[in-house]
Amino acid sequence: MNKKYPLVNDLKKKAKKRIPKFAFEYLEGGCNEEINLTKNKSDLNKIQLNPHYIKKFSGYSLSTKIFDIKYNSPFGIAPIGLQGLIWPNSPIILAKAANKFNIPYVLSTVSTASIEEISEVSDGKAWFQLYYPAEEKIRIDILERAKNSGIKVLVLLCDVPSFGYRGNDIKNGLSMPPKMNINNFIQIIKNPTWAFNTLYFGKPNFATLKPYMPKNLNLGQLGRFMDQTFSGRLNYDRIAKIRDIWKDKLVIKGIVNELDTETSIKLGLDGIIISNHGGRQLDPGLSSIDALRKIYPKFKNKITIMMDSGIKSGPDIARSIACGAQFTFLGRSFMYGVGALGKSGGDHTIEILNTQLNQIMEQLSCENILDLKNHLIN
Repeated sequence: MNKKYPLVNDLKKKAKKRIPKFAFEYLEGGCNEEINLTKNKSDLNKIQLNPHYIKKFSGYSLSTKIFDIKYNSPFGIAPIGLQGLIWPNSPIILAKAANKFNIPYVLSTVSTASIEEISEVSDGKAWFQLYYPAEEKIRIDILERAKNSGIKVLVLLCDVPSFGYRGNDIKNGLSMPPKMNINNFIQIIKNPTWAFNTLYFGKPNFATLKPYMPKNLNLGQLGRFMDQTFSGRLNYDRIAKIRDIWKDKLVIKGIVNELDTETSIKLGLDGIIISNHGGRQLDPGLSSIDALRKIYPKFKNKITIMMDSGIKSGPDIARSIACGAQFTFLGRSFMYGVGALGKSGGDHTIEILNTQLNQIMEQLSCENILDLKNHLIN
């Protein structure tokens, strides 16, 4: 482990100095007044765990089984759009790190590496998050590509029926379509490592979607293409059609209430990821941990329950699992890692999280990661 950066927050401070301001604000920001972004973390911080000091304790394990797959740790790398804009080649870096440490990496439809590239570097162990294509031909082709690439877990994104209203992105020209302005070019000049790596790896683009884009598509036409090709709004019939096609594990991400959980079970889905998109979509919504605490008691034996949004550290992972999550995902923390340390950033972030979790398990005298529920102070 790099001892200069023992905490995720240390990586964040370093990454902020190396990533252009417009790209860092795209990663960091929430929507509107960013109230839900703040609530995600503040509500997590309220969760307290109770140590059992005077008891027989024979050691612990972080290993976790999800969908009959045993992972070394109870967390994975969440999907993030335009990852290569934030740090060049970051999807490949993070997918390799996930494979090395045996945790799942989830590729976004609008990330900057293709399904095929990520499948190759992850030995077919990656998950894929589908941003729903309205055009049936494209939808079927993407699902076929995912299947042929060895993807076993498909994640349907349900919480983007509209683009989040994010003030910094609008000011920085990262709305849809994106526009580079003079301030952005100045920021790039001030961050030569980012600029050099971008030149080396090439301008970021939607690699998975490239086969479906018209040739010579310019930025002014990109917004229209996205609007015409994709619809983030899922419904019962749309999900049912994908369930009929996709025979492996099917998960829906963005669930925050009991009604949508019930519908997911009726549709025969294998799991849900409780998420509010990192506070980027609905400012007056529930924090992710509050949503988990409402959903878990009623549905804990009916469907696999996972969580992301607001989780930044090992203690956050422990808090989430104590509240009922069977698995967790982190996005921003891993981007801080690659932004700070480049190609070693994924490895280092995983090492931080594992080290923190190891200490918590020892401190609590908790032998199995899912037994963290027994340490929750209600």
